[in-house]
Amino acid sequence: MDERERKGAASRRAAVSRSSRGRRPDGNAQRPGAGAAGSKRPGARRRSSRARRRRRNNIIRCLILLILVAAAAGGFIIWQRYGSSDERADLNKYYGLEAENDLAVVVNNEVVRKEDNAEGDQAEAVASPGKIYDGQYYIEYSVVRERINKRFYWDSNENVLLYTLPSGNVTVEVGSSEYTDITERKSEDYIILKTEGKTAYIALPFIQKYTNMEYTAYDTPVARAVITSQWGSVQTAEIKRDTAVRYQGGVKSPILTEVKKSDKVTVLEDEDNWMKVGTADGFIGYVKTSALRDVTEEEILRDFEEPVYTNISKEYTINMAWHNVSNSDANGYILETIARTKGLTTIAPTWFSLEDTEGNVTSLADSDYVNYAHQSGLEVWAVLRDFHGGISSYDETYEVLSYTSKRTKVINQVIAEALQNDIDGINLDFELVSTACGEHYIQFVRELSVKCRQNGLVFSVDNYVPQPYNAHYDLEEQGAVADYVVIMGYDEHTDGSYEAGSVASIGYLEDGITTALESVPADKLVAGVPFFTRLWFETPKTEEELAQEEGTEAAAYPNKITSQAYGMSEAASVVENAGVQAEWDENTKQNYAQWEADGGTYRIWLEDTRSLEEKLKVIRENDLAGVAEWSLGMEDSAVWDLILQYVN
Repeated sequence: MDERERKGAASRRAAVSRSSRGRRPDGNAQRPGAGAAGSKRPGARRRSSRARRRRRNNIIRCLILLILVAAAAGGFIIWQRYGSSDERADLNKYYGLEAENDLAVVVNNEVVRKEDNAEGDQAEAVASPGKIYDGQYYIEYSVVRERINKRFYWDSNENVLLYTLPSGNVTVEVGSSEYTDITERKSEDYIILKTEGKTAYIALPFIQKYTNMEYTAYDTPVARAVITSQWGSVQTAEIKRDTAVRYQGGVKSPILTEVKKSDKVTVLEDEDNWMKVGTADGFIGYVKTSALRDVTEEEILRDFEEPVYTNISKEYTINMAWHNVSNSDANGYILETIARTKGLTTIAPTWFSLEDTEGNVTSLADSDYVNYAHQSGLEVWAVLRDFHGGISSYDETYEVLSYTSKRTKVINQVIAEALQNDIDGINLDFELVSTACGEHYIQFVRELSVKCRQNGLVFSVDNYVPQPYNAHYDLEEQGAVADYVVIMGYDEHTDGSYEAGSVASIGYLEDGITTALESVPADKLVAGVPFFTRLWFETPKTEEELAQEEGTEAAAYPNKITSQAYGMSEAASVVENAGVQAEWDENTKQNYAQWEADGGTYRIWLEDTRSLEEKLKVIRENDLAGVAEWSLGMEDSAVWDLILQYVN
C-alpha cells in the first residue's frame, strides 16, 4: 500500500470513528450533552423550569381575567335588574299638563287627569282639570261638582253659575268679579268664572267660600293645586330616611320627588314591600315599606259652618195615598174617594204636569177639592210630573231642566197654583230623568225645595227603588234639601219587562229601603206600596220572532209576554173566574197563581191584605216616616184597617 492509499484508509477510519461517537451500545444515537447516565446540565434545567412557570402564570392570569369579566358582566346584569334607577319622571305627563296655562289638580290624594272625567268616546273633548288665568288658579266645573262640592251648578246654555243656599241662589256671570248672594250684590278682587267654549272654570278662593275645603298652590316644579275636601280618619306615617317617591312600586320606576327624614305622608295602599302614599305637596306615588315608621290613624278636621236646610217634619206617621186625577171631572169624586178610606193623613192628586219644553205647566188644581180634603182632616200634597202631560220623553225633560230660566218658570207657576188653591205641599214625581240630566234635575230639586220652604209648603220627592242605573237621582242630596223622600217600592216588573214577575216582591222592597237608608234618614223616608198587580200572559216565541230579536236583550227570553194592571178586588176575581186557587209564595211573600188558557200561560202575583201586611212589617221594623199607596180606588176596603194597625 503506497502512501496515498495509507492516507485514504486513515481518513476513512477517522470518519467511522466520528460517526460512531455519541451512539449507545445498542446503536441508537445519544442525546447531545448527555452524560453516561443521561442527566441534563444545570443551565438547561433552569431554563426549562422558567418556561413552565411562565406558561402556568399565563394560564392563571387568563382564568382570573375571565372570572373578572364574568363577574363584571354578572354584576352589571344584576344591577340592571335590581339596582335603583335615577330616572326622573316627566311631571307634565304625570299630571297630564298639555297647554302652557294648564294647572295640575290633586284632590283628596288623587291626581285628577283629563281622562278621569271622560265618558267613552268623549275623552278628547274633556277639558283640563285646572287652569291659570292672570295668576289666579281655577278648577274645571265638573271636577268641582264631582270631587269637591256638588252644589255648584253650571248652566252652559245661559252662561250662569249657581250655588244654592237654604234661602236662595248665589249667582255668578262669566267674566265678572261681582256676584249676587241671594239678594245682596258682592264682589271679589279676581274674576270668579272663566269659560273656554261651554267649559267653565271656577276660581279656587271662591269655591272655598262655600266649601269645607283647604288648598295649597305650588308653582314648582310644575304649577299645581293640592285640595282637601274630605275630612275624618286617615292613615299617616313618618319617613325614616331620605328616600325617593316613585311613580310605581319598584326601584326601576321613575322618581316623582324626594321626601326627607321625618316628613309625614298619607298612606293610601299597602302593596307588601311598597306603600302607595300621598305627599303634602301633591305627589301620589310609592315608597319602600321599610322607609316608613309610626303608621297611625289620624283625624283631620276643619272648622266650617255648613249651610243648614231646615225641613218641615210632621209629628205623626205619614199615610199618604196618591190620587190619579187625569181630568178636572175626576176632582168631583173626592168625597166619594175619601169616604172609602181610614187613617189617611195625606192625599196626593196628580194635578201638575209639564205642558211643553218651554217650562209651561198644566194644572188641574181645584180649591173645592182642597177644602173637602181639609174638612176630612187631610193635607193635600199636589203632584208635579214630567209625564201624562204635554211632554213624554227623556229628551224633553232634559230640554226643560237644563235651562235655569225654564226651571224658574216651572217653579213659579207651581208655587202660585199651590198658594192660590191653599195646597199644603208639593210632591215631585219626575220619572223621565236621564243620566245626563241628573245634575239639572237635582238642581231643580234644590231650587224647588227653597221655594216650598219659603212658602210653608211640604216638599216630598218620589223615587224609583235605588239601583246603580238611577244613582243620578242623588238620594243623599234629596235627603238634605227635601222634607220627605219617597221610595216607590213597586214596578219591579212592568209592562215593558221581558219576563213575567212580581210587581213588588218583599225582597224588592226590603232592598230598596236598606239602600235608601244609606243616604236618607229614616224619619224622612216614606215607602210606597202598590194597591195593584199585573196579570201576565206568555206564549212561546216563534222562530220568526226569535230571528227578528237576534242580537237584542229580548232574544235571551224564550216567551213573548203581555200584561194588564188590576186593582186588588179585580185581580182576585180574575183568579176565581179562572177556577184556580192561589198559593202562598214564601219567596215573594205573595199569593201566586198560574193556569193554561188561550194557547198560553197566565201568571199573577197577587197584592192583598196578606202581602201588604208583610210590607207594612218591614216599614215598621225600619221605623220609617210613613207609607204611601198607589193608588186610591185600586184597593180592597179591608186594607185600611190593616194599615191603621201599623201606621198609627
